Amino acid sequence: MSIIANFLGAVLKFIFDIVHHYGFSIVIFTVIIKLILLPLTVKQTKSTQAMQDIQPKIKEIQGKYKKDPQKQNEEITKLYQESKINPMAGCLPLLIQMPILFGLFWVLRDPVKYHVFATALDFTNADTGFLWIKSLTKPDYIMAILSGASAFLMQKMTTPSEQMEGSMKTMLIVMTGMSFYWGFVFPAGLTIYWTASNIFQCAQYLLIVGPMKKKLANSKEVIIDAKKPGNKGKK
Repeated sequence: MSIIANFLGAVLKFIFDIVHHYGFSIVIFTVIIKLILLPLTVKQTKSTQAMQDIQPKIKEIQGKYKKDPQKQNEEITKLYQESKINPMAGCLPLLIQMPILFGLFWVLRDPVKYHVFATALDFTNADTGFLWIKSLTKPDYIMAILSGASAFLMQKMTTPSEQMEGSMKTMLIVMTGMSFYWGFVFPAGLTIYWTASNIFQCAQYLLIVGPMKKKLANSKEVIIDAKKPGNKGKK
């Protein structure tokens, strides 16, 4: 984790040396991270649409091998392979972002140690707050509420309504609760990153992912080979 934290500290320092504002540096850092992850987000969207397309075939397999879980798993895995779908692709952006989140926690907790600032005095002079926040080293309750609200909005917006049941509904509640809790215990700087990340992802969904998802659903873009099992009737 120290390697990641040192790297993130160097990136944050580079941004700060340009904009000379600690709070805005964190927001710009967030935007850069989200832009880097955009190709994975696009891949995630295609994978999600592909998973929706083969749901009827998966349900058919589950019903056919209801009493044989091992055979059921084998057939579903075979279907994934034939359809060229990686069910874990949808988790990639989150899996990559979590080490960044933890690394940034260490950086924002001690930016001098991770070379964002040369001395504690430099950091004190730079920590002039952000918007209504007086210091980015302490939790901010208003930011905590915004963090939870933005997480709820992001999950609600990016999760298809037909999937908003069971585990996905639980994830919505868990992510909202965790984001709200983090805002009360983590430095405000980290909450700014998380909130800005959620808001950017909502905007990204409205401008890029949402329209692309509709296009995939309408055109049945070749994510799954139409000749493979479970895709009959697709053109």
